[in-house]
Amino acid sequence: MAYDLLIKNGTVVDGTGAPRFQADVAIANGRIAEVGKIRDGAATIIDAHGLIVAPGFIDPHTHYDAQIWWDDLVTCSSWHGVTTTVMGNCGVGIAPCKPGMREIAAWDLVNVEGIPFEVLKRGITWKWETFPQYIEAAAQHKLGINVGFLAPLTPFRHYVMGEESMDRAARPEEIKQIRQLIYDAVAAGALGWSTSKAANHVGYQGRPLASRLASLDELVAYASVLKDLGRGVIEFNLNVTGNFTDDDYNLLDALLTASGRPVTWLAVFVHNHKETLAKVEPLVKRGGIPQVSAVPIVRNVNLSTPGSFAALPAFKRVLNKPLEVMKKEYADPGFRDEFRANLSLKVARPDLRRMRVEEVHQPELKPLEGKPLTQIAQERGLDLIDALLDLAVADGLQTRFTDMPMSEDGMDSLLSDPRTMIGLSDGGAHVDAHCEAGYPTYMIGHWVRKKQLFSLERAVQLMTADPADIFGIVGRGRLTPGMAADVVIFDFDQINTRMRQHQIRDLPGGGARFVMTAQGINYTIVNGEVIYVDGQPTGALPGQVVRSQRMN
Repeated sequence: MAYDLLIKNGTVVDGTGAPRFQADVAIANGRIAEVGKIRDGAATIIDAHGLIVAPGFIDPHTHYDAQIWWDDLVTCSSWHGVTTTVMGNCGVGIAPCKPGMREIAAWDLVNVEGIPFEVLKRGITWKWETFPQYIEAAAQHKLGINVGFLAPLTPFRHYVMGEESMDRAARPEEIKQIRQLIYDAVAAGALGWSTSKAANHVGYQGRPLASRLASLDELVAYASVLKDLGRGVIEFNLNVTGNFTDDDYNLLDALLTASGRPVTWLAVFVHNHKETLAKVEPLVKRGGIPQVSAVPIVRNVNLSTPGSFAALPAFKRVLNKPLEVMKKEYADPGFRDEFRANLSLKVARPDLRRMRVEEVHQPELKPLEGKPLTQIAQERGLDLIDALLDLAVADGLQTRFTDMPMSEDGMDSLLSDPRTMIGLSDGGAHVDAHCEAGYPTYMIGHWVRKKQLFSLERAVQLMTADPADIFGIVGRGRLTPGMAADVVIFDFDQINTRMRQHQIRDLPGGGARFVMTAQGINYTIVNGEVIYVDGQPTGALPGQVVRSQRMN
């Protein structure tokens, strides 16, 4: 028989963790038809001699909920061999949404995920109101890769409670309504639901992100939806400081009990991971899955979009305000005094002692580029806050500061711990600050080839079959007959991420975002169609919506 596509002479790493082997891979009707020595012909033949043939990577933690409406290739994840993304994480998203709440939903994304408001205003189509309508709109929208959705709790609370969702817990009748909406979302194919109680997650007008105010009774009620339907997963952003408390333990325990399904949470940090993972071991045995990042974060800070400092009370005075108001506040000694007082709070924020000036716009300030903030403060006889804000105001809030790269010390033992899941790419989010969406190529180029932390077979499994199984993405994540033909073909000696992040202006209205680019990927195939050849798009848009299925 003749196949649609035949990949010949490659080295197959099939996603199961089994040793690599030489084989051909035949594809027909969007699925893997045969793996082995294949003599039949095909409409298209790819010679993969000397290359690795693996399942397309599955990224379980992204925030492309808005971006898919203006970026059909879902970049920059797809540049790195990702063929399926899961979005709607951390309890924030744009569905369900009544017309009167669209601005609030957008500001939630601005403050939590660092996506500029003007970009969202120009780019979101709003072809839906309910979550099932959102899923169906995505299914009708041409995309290059596959997309799956978690139902994010914040817009569900907005939908039922209005602006009171940012002030209080839900009442019994509201819980009943929200639970039914989540039930309908998962029944329509959502892969589960997500929420956040992270203190730095502030939404519209600097008020708490609505999901943070959900009571335990609420969360347990919503978790029980998954038990009723026999499908789905819960994703929970517990905190971003890495301090795992007894309350966190009890909350996850309650969700695991109520749902009977996997519960994945973040974050676990290098500095205390051995203690944390030992503490959560009983939860892990019951389906608890801590997420970890494979890429050291380099954060960019621009005070015109101060989401990095959103957890500090002083910044409520500037969040979502016009530029002139922000400059006035930053220059105000009262704001600065409150900022200083806030530094004693144990919340996630950039460390001023680690910051340096990366880029300025005013010519007279150019000599400061590359200098640590500590050096500038010392030279000017100022403390760090005055040095930071004086420079930002003088530069019209256009100065870009960077937080020095996170150390990799200890990351090896955290990543290789069998109790963790590789995730946290945040693809589509924090476009004004940083980008970790290139983690699949970094995993292989850095952690496998350079550091030899994993075998290639194990690394591929961690980014394909494992997330597919955890999130119930049936029929993907392995190169075996009958599975969807999502394939990445790469040169093991060349694959990597270009770690130096850079900005490109390709967002709606010319907005800028930070990206990571890839090297060493020869072909990316989605549902049997080639979407990239040597990093160049072919124009094919064969992506599908992946939907939850009953698992018991």
